[in-house]
Amino acid sequence: MFQSQKSIPLNSISICLYLMAIVSSAANAQSRVKDVFKKGYIKTTMLKVTAWQLNNPKHAPTDWTNGAFYAGVVAAQKTTKSKLIMDSLLALGGRTNWEPGKRYDHADDIAISQTYIDIYRSKKGREKIQATIDTVQKMRSLPGREIQRHGIMWWWCDALFMAPPTLLKLGVTLKDPTYFTLSDSLFRQTTDLLYSKEEHLYFRDASYLINEKGEGKREKNGKVIFWSRGNGWVMGGLVRVLEELPKNYSNRNYYMDIYRQMAAKIITLQQPDGLWRASLLDPQSYPGGEGSGSGFYCYALAWGINQGILDKATYLPAVEKAWIGLNTLVSTEGRVGWVQPIGADPQKNFSAESWEVYGAGAFLLAGSEVIKLKR
Repeated sequence: MFQSQKSIPLNSISICLYLMAIVSSAANAQSRVKDVFKKGYIKTTMLKVTAWQLNNPKHAPTDWTNGAFYAGVVAAQKTTKSKLIMDSLLALGGRTNWEPGKRYDHADDIAISQTYIDIYRSKKGREKIQATIDTVQKMRSLPGREIQRHGIMWWWCDALFMAPPTLLKLGVTLKDPTYFTLSDSLFRQTTDLLYSKEEHLYFRDASYLINEKGEGKREKNGKVIFWSRGNGWVMGGLVRVLEELPKNYSNRNYYMDIYRQMAAKIITLQQPDGLWRASLLDPQSYPGGEGSGSGFYCYALAWGINQGILDKATYLPAVEKAWIGLNTLVSTEGRVGWVQPIGADPQKNFSAESWEVYGAGAFLLAGSEVIKLKR
């Protein structure tokens, strides 16, 4: 036996070692893929991402970016039952006096109120939601600058994540359906303006619309521009709307139809690495998967499977690929990378080192639904 081994040429030994390394690497990769779906792994990663982002603040607490982040923090707390996370949420309210942003008619400034209402539901204390109630009442009674400048209040698609869940959470919490009616009206105005019935995607705002002559902003490949994160905001917002609306609500199917249409479209645009590119219809022009949009899609699709709304056989493979891909964006310390910076359009100036708080929020929301999947 020993003589036989000595007779193997050096290049053969090198080839054998190389093949063994490949097999070992593949086995380790397969093991890591299985790990990301284990409940313990998901909870640990969610805690790590939450802790890193809380320790690396970037914006004012009531900023829209934190509205998205803290939506994820609430989801992480519900998933892990962490007392430390709950303490952090209560500390947020202490810093802000439970007040939303200053612009009463701007959707961005009541995004943080979703978190206030969620905390109120578990901890009570009217002071946690009173300023939000007052802000919405002012929004109802005064026209405001957004309508004066744009014709409608929610004139950009991201607003559908920021504001409707806040209004519906208030309606449910206060047992006041007039909040539902208000949200319905404003949501329809935005959708009538920005939703493409052909592509089943939302334009970011009116500046991206294509006129009757086919003129308008387009990507390098000639396709219409549909921003990934913007549509991610919408799908995440739809989930949060459908979670709040009563099952027998008369307009529920309006939201359900848009959600199903978008879900069917989105899975056709997923890339081989499981992620979505910053511009949905021109993925070749954009480097790497974009973390925030991909996180919101993973969240929205996993939720639909868990609710029995989306066909499991069709959508589970897409969610699994997305979750595997998202986990490759998380650094050892818990930073979610490959997140496009703040902007109003698809961008290319981001990398593995690029992070934003809403990227962490989207990841946490995704994890809170992936952990519930029955695979």
